[in-house]
Amino acid sequence: MKLRFISPTMHGVADYSAGLGLILFPIILNLGESSDLAFWFSIGTGIAVWIASALTNYKLGLLRTIPFEGHLAIDLLVAATFMAVPFLFSFQGIDAYYYWINAAVVFLVVSLSDSNESIKTII
Repeated sequence: MKLRFISPTMHGVADYSAGLGLILFPIILNLGESSDLAFWFSIGTGIAVWIASALTNYKLGLLRTIPFEGHLAIDLLVAATFMAVPFLFSFQGIDAYYYWINAAVVFLVVSLSDSNESIKTII
C-alpha cells in the first residue's frame, strides 16, 4: 500500500479548504477567550495559506513560483508553529486545542502528500 497517496492536486484542494477554515473557524468557535491573538493568528494564517497556494507550482496554483516541495516545507513550518503558539502565547482551552489539532492535521497531510506528480502531467 502506498503511504503517500495525496497528489499535489488533492493537496491544493486541501490547501484552499484549509485557508477558508482558518478564516471561518475562529468566528464559528469564538476563538480568543485566552488571547485575541488566537483569533487573529488563525485568520492571518488562512490568508497566508491562500497566497502560498496561489504561488505553488501545482495544478491549482496561479503563479506557480514555489516548487511543491518548497510548499511542503512551508506547511511543516506552519505545523510546527501551530504546535508552539499555544505555549508561546499562553493560549488556554479551545484556543490551545484548536492550534494543536490543526498542527496534527497539517503534519498528517504533509506526511501523506506525494510530490511526484509533475505539473506537465496534470495540465
